[in-house]
Amino acid sequence: MLLIASLVLLGTQLMVNGERHSLIYTYSALSKPVDLPGIHEFTAMGLLDDRPIDYYDSETKVKVPKQPWMKERLKQDYWDKGTQSRRSKQQWFKVNIDILMKRMRQNDTDVHVLQWMHGCEGDVQPDGSLKFVNGMDMYNYDGDDFLSFDDANGVWIASVEAALPTKRKWDGVQVLKEYTQGYLESECVKWLKEFMECRQQQLKEVCKYDKK
Repeated sequence: MLLIASLVLLGTQLMVNGERHSLIYTYSALSKPVDLPGIHEFTAMGLLDDRPIDYYDSETKVKVPKQPWMKERLKQDYWDKGTQSRRSKQQWFKVNIDILMKRMRQNDTDVHVLQWMHGCEGDVQPDGSLKFVNGMDMYNYDGDDFLSFDDANGVWIASVEAALPTKRKWDGVQVLKEYTQGYLESECVKWLKEFMECRQQQLKEVCKYDKK
């Protein structure tokens, strides 16, 4: 009973053959600050199996762990590099919201939102390895689908006319398509497996402690 309670409290899972797991990163940027508690001009969050594992916002400007095992297992260098990456993405979003507003002939009276979600899903194999199943890389603007990457065919899909210039530009950059596919199918899966192992290792230690 104590072991079951520990599993629930930690939100951990054993790696069982056939199980599907996911690692997703979400980013959200506003065209200008809003005076509302808890709403930031830019936020970024990592999700392992739909549970937050890291977080960054434009107020604190530091990437921080959201799970104890993330804090305990990953070195400070990981968080320092992650913070720099999030700060760079914050600037990228600011520039691109301005571009989209001008493209759509929008003024700065209203608040506009640009969101990005990317990540992967993998199935646990009999030998314990993780097999890539799905990859996702998609953008949303003001609540509507904007642009997404077709991983199977290696092309960008424009959901609205305003996204066509970006689609044409990005489709013309072969290295970008190769990088996106490589991240989704390889690097993302590698991090997914590593995070799952870190989480499972903590579970083993808790189980060992519970048996004493």
